[in-house]
Amino acid sequence: MRLGVLVPAVDDPTAFAVSAEKLGYESVWVPELWQESGVVRAADIAARTDSIELGTAILNVFSRTPAVLAMTAATLDRVSGGRFTLGVGTSTRKSIEDLHGLSWNDPNPVRRAHETIDLTRQFLEGEGRVEYDGEVFDVQDFPPLGREVPIYHAALGEANRRVVARLCDGWIPHNVPFPDLPAAFDYVAEHAREAGRDPEDITVAPYVPACVSEDGDAARRKLREHVAYYVGSGEGYRRAVGERFDEADAVAGRWHDGERSAAADAVTDEMVAALGVGGTPEEAREQLRDLAALDAVDRPLLVVPNTAGADLAQRTLRELSPDRL
Repeated sequence: MRLGVLVPAVDDPTAFAVSAEKLGYESVWVPELWQESGVVRAADIAARTDSIELGTAILNVFSRTPAVLAMTAATLDRVSGGRFTLGVGTSTRKSIEDLHGLSWNDPNPVRRAHETIDLTRQFLEGEGRVEYDGEVFDVQDFPPLGREVPIYHAALGEANRRVVARLCDGWIPHNVPFPDLPAAFDYVAEHAREAGRDPEDITVAPYVPACVSEDGDAARRKLREHVAYYVGSGEGYRRAVGERFDEADAVAGRWHDGERSAAADAVTDEMVAALGVGGTPEEAREQLRDLAALDAVDRPLLVVPNTAGADLAQRTLRELSPDRL
């Protein structure tokens, strides 16, 4: 199993990544929303690890230009000895407008994702001087950097999944219920073939919210809180969960009303089972093995809820490590 883990909100994220390497994880990924720079953290992890693969999950496509993303990816790949994967996504309207002060619909998030990924790739490994005339970006007369770096995209809706199909090395689905992953990837595969690409060349690396405790109910409570946060915070997440679960509307409604605990209460047992792995150590390991057995899953990425705290994060990292599966 190519098992990865996102660095959670702990006091020393780099030490967490070092522990993941010692425990045999194949990859470690750094998030970025607020508080920490994922790029700076990835560089620190690269300097203090030897073999574990590194990735960003995710850098948004609004706050850095394709040129900056390309320079960032090339540099991180170089300093890590070729271990880096650039994971990008559109993030959410809340983050882009209220945190970054940018326009979510200029012209639209999917178009921005398409051009950002396309142009970043050309800046990394194109031939000749890079020339690009798009709706979002118009650049000319700069040489490529001569570095091949895999690019993954955290796409949810069909239009964004077509971006994955046409341009990306990998897909990071987040809050797509696990039973729906095969059909969701079938759509990617269909459009990849239409674009002349082999779907087998696209790695599926889903976020897998995970929490382990001897008190299985306490661990599952952290997963409920995690699901409630995302369903309540991002319309794309609500739609993805709502494709299978009508209760997603109730979760989002309570979250928007400021009833955070009630929103978590509205996350059903079925939602927890379809959107994460958690409970006692053996329960979680069995769930993770079942998920990894899906044909549509290549590289699961464990995501410990930020509300879990350092002790549960370390416990989850140990109990779900590859040598215990």
